[in-house]
Amino acid sequence: MIDLRSDTVTQPTAEMRRAMANAIVGDNVIDVDPTVDQLERETAAVLGKAAALFMPSGTMANQVGVRVHCERGTEFLCEADCHIYQYEQGAFAQLSGLVARTITGDCGVLGVEHLIGTIRPENEHMVRTRLLCLENTHNRWGGRVVPQESIDAACLWAHEQSLKTHLDGARIWNASAATGIDVARLAAPFDSVSVCFSKGLGAPVGSALAGSQAFIDEARRARKLFGGGMRQAGIIAAGALHALHNHRARLHFDHEAAQQIAYEASRLPALSIRGGRVDTNIVILDIDPLWGTASELQSRLFASGLDCFAIDDQAIRLVTHMNVTPEQVQRAGCILRDVMAMVGTMH
Repeated sequence: MIDLRSDTVTQPTAEMRRAMANAIVGDNVIDVDPTVDQLERETAAVLGKAAALFMPSGTMANQVGVRVHCERGTEFLCEADCHIYQYEQGAFAQLSGLVARTITGDCGVLGVEHLIGTIRPENEHMVRTRLLCLENTHNRWGGRVVPQESIDAACLWAHEQSLKTHLDGARIWNASAATGIDVARLAAPFDSVSVCFSKGLGAPVGSALAGSQAFIDEARRARKLFGGGMRQAGIIAAGALHALHNHRARLHFDHEAAQQIAYEASRLPALSIRGGRVDTNIVILDIDPLWGTASELQSRLFASGLDCFAIDDQAIRLVTHMNVTPEQVQRAGCILRDVMAMVGTMH
């Protein structure tokens, strides 16, 4: 089976397993786990922030971030298809009493032109707007890299309106690899940024939240509240640290593999690439309803040896990663072509 469901399905390398087995650990709730501490310090430095906090998941990193920035009963702005809104169970409402105001961007990109007029006036009838959240790369728009000039302008606008800014940078490593822009530059306009180690970088567990020291001090309290305090967490932090040191330089291989799959898909008339392009390691294919549905295509691909996700009624997502070989990428393109040739057997 060629597993392209997500870049989270990777297996730790032998070197990563050794690093995890040999990690120096301590109780990171009572005081300090030295390996977690090293990971946090290095992550903060890479992102150009004062401090960082190790998290068990990207969802927790995002939800702690929005909670610390916003008082209960306030609102944040976000793109309508973003992960924080679509894939985190509305946790901002359930856990922190916050409201999301979703704004439809241009292929996932929120420009200042989309944001003007979205801040609530100071009025006792209305919720107060406190935060702007952006996502880079943008998952539901096929790993789209958000142009840095758009991010700079949106964050400048937000700060001029006295809003805080948060980046869901789960795949910021991919954005950096695709553009050649340093990760710290990508993160610079934001008051906080979340990053993931278990997606493109191939660690088994873990994310981080970065920002000012005062922000991270509050975030640590919120992490404990959410059940994210972990004791001898250096064992998993060592995997993340190994990934940070060794797996960023190879991300362009995943991007090239995604381009190869996208090229094969572009030759098939019943499929279209969402947004018309593939920037990084995610390929989202919209399916002509005359051919069939996403669940039908997903089932037929699975039966032929290719696993992917149906992300809505008429779209599938394929994600390349470090455990996919060039031969599997080529085979995936052939499977896609052969299955799509079954038109007429569907509807």
